[in-house]
Amino acid sequence: MKKYLKCISILVFLVVTAFPLGIRSEICAQEELSDHTIFDDNLLLEGYAQRYRQLPKEVILAMIKDDTLDPYKTAAAVRVFRENYGDEVVSREKHSVEKVLIRRLKLTGSPFTEVEIMHTLCRLDRYRYFDAMVPALIQKLGHYNSTINEMASNSLNQVVESGEKRVREARIVFNTLRKILFLSRKRLASITVADSQLARKLKLLRWSIKVLGSQELKKLPKEVINLL
Repeated sequence: MKKYLKCISILVFLVVTAFPLGIRSEICAQEELSDHTIFDDNLLLEGYAQRYRQLPKEVILAMIKDDTLDPYKTAAAVRVFRENYGDEVVSREKHSVEKVLIRRLKLTGSPFTEVEIMHTLCRLDRYRYFDAMVPALIQKLGHYNSTINEMASNSLNQVVESGEKRVREARIVFNTLRKILFLSRKRLASITVADSQLARKLKLLRWSIKVLGSQELKKLPKEVINLL
């Protein structure tokens, strides 16, 4: 009888403890999936962008003007405007569009929105905005958020590749990167293989040197030259 009761007690204990454990495991798995979905910045931005691609230009601009709109949605709206309508903006409306974008750039605290607007302004008027926006985008290559790094890198690559390899533009890129790399030359001395952040900077630096000429190498610290 005692053995029987002991077996029953063990069985009850196993059922009681195992059931909540199973529930907890399922909840943890769901939370992990939910966290991945919620906090994947790139997934969020692209998801919103896909949703907005069929919207008319007027609606997209109204979204960019909206001070209450979620920053991810604003960034996605700017991206859609650039990709869908960036080449269609005529001169008479370009000024008003630029005002909308610059206002949003001044008000936003979101680096996602900042990157999208900087890229878009360069697309609308390359000559006017290259000097200010490209150095700001280069600074974003050092951002702690990997999605911001990637967005800034993609934006910069598109901007420089769509141009005519002007010396003026290459000089801006070179001087900006030279200052950044000079400040970190002590850290660079111990690096043999560049990480993704540094690799993006070096790629852009190589482009500027290719346009300006190899004599520019003399202006770089040896720690940088060793990595090129």
